[in-house]
Amino acid sequence: MEPFVNLVLLFFTYSIAGWCMEVALKYRQYHRFINRGFLTGPWLPIYGSGAVLITLAVNALSAYEHSIGTTFLVSFVLCGLVEYGASWFMEKKFHARWWDYSNKPMNLNGRVWIGNLILFGLAGVLIERVSNPFLLNLFGKISLTARGIIAGFLSATMAADYVVTHFVLKLVKIGVESSEADNTEEISKEVRLLLRDRNYFYKRFADAYPEVVYKTERITERMNAIRAESERYRREAEARRDAMNQKLRREAEARKEAMSQKLEQSREQLAASLGTSGNIRNSLVRDQQALIDLLYDENSATDEMRTLKESIDKNRERLKARHAL
Repeated sequence: MEPFVNLVLLFFTYSIAGWCMEVALKYRQYHRFINRGFLTGPWLPIYGSGAVLITLAVNALSAYEHSIGTTFLVSFVLCGLVEYGASWFMEKKFHARWWDYSNKPMNLNGRVWIGNLILFGLAGVLIERVSNPFLLNLFGKISLTARGIIAGFLSATMAADYVVTHFVLKLVKIGVESSEADNTEEISKEVRLLLRDRNYFYKRFADAYPEVVYKTERITERMNAIRAESERYRREAEARRDAMNQKLRREAEARKEAMSQKLEQSREQLAASLGTSGNIRNSLVRDQQALIDLLYDENSATDEMRTLKESIDKNRERLKARHAL
């Protein structure tokens, strides 16, 4: 009986401590008091649940392993599961995302992220090594009967708080489901207006989660359709890009082939042209030599004719030597 009562008191102690921390953080952010939490009272059950689970798990493992590293790892995993599960359950039940870490590094579906998980691990070590021994020692100074009464009173109060909150969230759910808006921002505006026209409990809830994102099946389907359409457009764009690249490659290859053919034709024409010129030149040289042999007479040739004949013979020999190379 006593261990159970102590666990209940630990649950409420950490739930209230978590609420105080959240209020302080939001006060720093918005510079005004905001009664944070799913419930109306000054407690956040997710913190108490995490602390109790850490306490039970570490105690269960203490017979085998009781190092700081084990406590950190257990707290890291358990609190991450609690936060992820709470986010998933609340979204499925009330069509709303109460917190979103999508813009944080190393997040999982926007429900948990590495920064919080590390803090959970460190908090687990602090809980197990520092606060739990202190609190259990403090509880031991109170009689078991008094502890039982306190635990029972707090439990009954939280149960009544849950009933009131259930009706508030039921109104939220109805407002979300009946909204004709086609995006989460418009639904959020409608729900805030709906809650602000109600009593304190409803207004408090609107203030507690100013950044809540509401979703409906219609919006989910529309977002899925948009994602599917975007994916289809992406695939079509990639297909067009690939087809264009193939066309450009074929055109480039065709141009390259045409250029190669033109170059080959040019080389052939040049070779033919050079060959024809060479033949003409050789024929001309032979004809000139034949003419010289017919007209030139060594006995009657003048000195000028002999000099010109020698020059022609020398140039002919030079030309032969050049062809020989």
